Amino acid sequence: MPRMKLPAPPVPPALKPQPPRPGTGNGRAGPLDHAAEAGMTVVDWIDERTSLSGGVRWMLFRKVPKGTNWFYTLGSAAMFAFLSQAVTGVFLAMYYDPSPTRAYESIRYVTNDAFLGQFVRGMHKWGSTVMVILVFLHMGRTFFFGAYKYPRELNWVIGVVLLILTMTMSFTGYLLPFDQRSYWATIVGVNINGTGPLIGPYLSDFLRAGPEFGATTLSRFYAIHMMLVPGLLAALIGAHLYLVAKLGTTAPPWIKAKPDERLTESEV
Repeated sequence: MPRMKLPAPPVPPALKPQPPRPGTGNGRAGPLDHAAEAGMTVVDWIDERTSLSGGVRWMLFRKVPKGTNWFYTLGSAAMFAFLSQAVTGVFLAMYYDPSPTRAYESIRYVTNDAFLGQFVRGMHKWGSTVMVILVFLHMGRTFFFGAYKYPRELNWVIGVVLLILTMTMSFTGYLLPFDQRSYWATIVGVNINGTGPLIGPYLSDFLRAGPEFGATTLSRFYAIHMMLVPGLLAALIGAHLYLVAKLGTTAPPWIKAKPDERLTESEV
């Protein structure tokens, strides 16, 4: 009895010869083509296991209202400022020593001796001011454009919390150079917080890490500035962006909605 020959298994699409690309002449792929194919293969491999492409398309490809202008970029600019602060803060933390006897000397070393230290510290110092300004401008744009109304009330509340955290990060970072100006200015700021109703005295004790301004106060401010506040900011920024993508953005107040002709005809 003759043996039955089984059909050959199908060749996977990745192993099939690809048709020659236009402009390659003899059909041979150049190094750029190989690099592009390798990049697409890696992206496909990751997407097959994570399914991130759907979420990325949902976040990036969405409709925007008519009349969108440069005022709508203030939120993205504030987020870019936060990322810049995070990156420069990591490099500064590599040299900073949060101790009362070494803090000022470590900052002096970063400014005068470390490679590009003055540049990185300047970006971090002035970037904090830029971030505060951008957050205020972004919230002002949101208020005057009426973007805090239904159904975006929760996103407005998150934005207010982000503003408070931004101010907290600026306040806690001001002490870290531990010079005379930052030392006495922080004492004044902590005492002002202590005059608040109900939680004021407890907040001051928490910031001072005790009843008096001592050696542990600098470590407390450093921990809040480097770990607590940035973590909360990153989490709330993620929630903020999710709600923006889900609810969309509002049109400028000077753009009037056109009446639906079908509704007008039905009323007649």
